[in-house]
Amino acid sequence: MPVDLDAAEAFLATHARPLDRHRFAVLFRDASPGALLGALDGYANSGGGYGWGLEPDLRSSSSQPGGALHAFEALADLAPVIDFRSVRLCDWLADVSLDGGALPFAFPVTDPAGCAPFWVEADPAAPSLQITAVVAAEAHRVAKHDPTVVGHAWVDAATRWSLRAAAELGDDPFAMEVAFALRLVDLVNDRYPEESAAALESLAKHFTGDGRLPVPGGAEGETMHPLDSVGRAGGPVTDLLDEGILEADLDRLEAGQGEEGGWTVDFDSFSPAASLDWRGNRTVGALITLREHGRLR
Repeated sequence: MPVDLDAAEAFLATHARPLDRHRFAVLFRDASPGALLGALDGYANSGGGYGWGLEPDLRSSSSQPGGALHAFEALADLAPVIDFRSVRLCDWLADVSLDGGALPFAFPVTDPAGCAPFWVEADPAAPSLQITAVVAAEAHRVAKHDPTVVGHAWVDAATRWSLRAAAELGDDPFAMEVAFALRLVDLVNDRYPEESAAALESLAKHFTGDGRLPVPGGAEGETMHPLDSVGRAGGPVTDLLDEGILEADLDRLEAGQGEEGGWTVDFDSFSPAASLDWRGNRTVGALITLREHGRLR
């Protein structure tokens, strides 16, 4: 059954935060970006970073890498509009990153109410391939239309660090490390061909032809699906998948729209508010993915 955009819009109106409603409006209703940027500003801090629950399971007001990830998601939706918030966020990331441009999974959380323990307990001095790769990947989605981002020193440093770390993965990497590093490779292989090739060779050892990566310790059945590792249609990650797997996963995603118009997630949220925030985020994300792969016009 084809995707029902009107039902998705109704779901977002009923359950989602204003940010994701404005993202939908910009992407699918030709709305101007002003309201989206205003909604994003509600999560901003003075230094250029983002917090205040922009990452649904991290309700802290503090600026965090997880907040940067979701800010870049919204800023990518503005294409072809270029906005100063993108390079300002890159500047903040350059100021707070660890050696080589890497990010820790989270910075110290001094206001932990409503925050999932894995955010609060993260080591702020330990570089994380999982978060660095996925934040860099979203920055490159912005960079497709914003030359100030593609040429930014932090984006380059974080990309190179992530590709090196992916090329040096150990024997038992976490599923999200593999998926997010593959997503980054898919987006940057043309710009960083040698580094991407080395990373892809390493990552392919942990990525079977069905593209599924079970998440140890997650919710029952929690899995990274093939599309979670694909950064763009026609990228090199598709070549790692068995024939028909990508189309089957697009079928799965398309069929995932519920009767109320939204998509669900297969992982546990830390609070009822976070659960709804995730559903709004994933509903917009599902629509973007389906459109990028030709399933939605």
